Amino acid sequence: MSASPEFVSHVRDLLSPLGPLTDGKFFGGHAMKYEGKQFAMVMGNILYFRVNEATRSEYEKRGSTSFSYSTKRGVVQVRTYYSAPEELFENTELLLSWAKKAIKVAATA
Repeated sequence: MSASPEFVSHVRDLLSPLGPLTDGKFFGGHAMKYEGKQFAMVMGNILYFRVNEATRSEYEKRGSTSFSYSTKRGVVQVRTYYSAPEELFENTELLLSWAKKAIKVAATA
């Protein structure tokens, strides 16, 4: 599913306090980068943050799922990106905190 331009704009506004972000389209989605490192992506109306072994469990505890897509051979799970929990959109400070963690993960990947 393609990234919704309206949702991408909304996410861009929410993440603007992080400083200079770059973003752009890719494979129907939209990548969000900090200092050249992709830390988030938008597919449809879903924001996904970059995770690693240390941060993945926090997403899973909140019911988040990994990004996935279908191929002729089945569903592919991309376990390096998990959906941002809905409650983050109700608390900008919390959203920014999670985004900063995703930035750190991306920087060390």
